Amino acid sequence: MSSLAPVLATPVSSQGKRAPRESIGIYAVQCCECHKWRTVPTKDEFETIRENFTDDPWFCSKRHGCSCGDPADIEYDSSRIWVIDKPNIPKPPPQTERLVIMRRDLANMDIHYVLPDGKCAKHTTDVQEFLDKNPEYKDSLSVESLSFTAPKIVEETVSNDPAWRTKKQNKKNASRSNN
Repeated sequence: MSSLAPVLATPVSSQGKRAPRESIGIYAVQCCECHKWRTVPTKDEFETIRENFTDDPWFCSKRHGCSCGDPADIEYDSSRIWVIDKPNIPKPPPQTERLVIMRRDLANMDIHYVLPDGKCAKHTTDVQEFLDKNPEYKDSLSVESLSFTAPKIVEETVSNDPAWRTKKQNKKNASRSNN
């Protein structure tokens, strides 16, 4: 069984109230035949692969000059944090950008959309408020055209990180004290 359109991530620190920065360091996809990981050169190309992953699975042969006989571009290991995106998430509409942001404690990912006015939407209600204030975008943008579904962090690739271990221990301690 092959993995669904994955993403590699490396955390970035976010201090203060600066605009969020995407946490993705490398985009990759796993071949549905040989299961080797192939890097994807651009975010746009990755979003196209992800959007169509179920109906149009990815194979090494889709990349010019690449075959399943070639070595993997990148090996799955714990040298970086891996997150796996869900398949079939639509590409962001024109004049928007989907940002994937890892929380400092490495426990979750957040999805933000940069809207045409440059502001970030963290929830569907933010998008609806934008559309109510900017009805000229209703033909090209809808709440349904955006997905706030966050990628899943692969636990085994963060379990050695001190921030993640601290968060995990705090959760254990909290559940013990509630019992």
